[in-house]
Amino acid sequence: MSIKEMLKEHPLAGGDHDDQLGEAVKHAMYGAAIMNACADACLAEADADARAECIRRCMDASDACTAFYRIASRRVGGHVRTIKAVGAAAIIACEECHQLCKQHDDAHCRRCAMMCEEVIADVKAAVHGLMDNEAAD
Repeated sequence: MSIKEMLKEHPLAGGDHDDQLGEAVKHAMYGAAIMNACADACLAEADADARAECIRRCMDASDACTAFYRIASRRVGGHVRTIKAVGAAAIIACEECHQLCKQHDDAHCRRCAMMCEEVIADVKAAVHGLMDNEAAD
């Protein structure tokens, strides 16, 4: 299954930003799961008490990614402003999650930090594409 293909099959699909938006939706979906799993793995670490802020940031990023992928995958209604706003929130939450996860040496935090980087890059590209498309209208 492909969320990118699903978005392209929507009757309202179109515009130069569809591939970028599809990639951002896909990585935000994966990111939400990975960040959630990282928070849970941090809870299992011996120093879980010292990781409270990291756990919180992972959970915030997971929730922000979930909001982004759900809103950005809806095509009816031309909601570009909403996609941009929730995209900005996802970028901020992932930057904050990345900041702490990259400081830990365990595999789950390294994976989470890499996923944050992918989400940040893809959401920025998608939002930029939406801005360019909107300016052309």
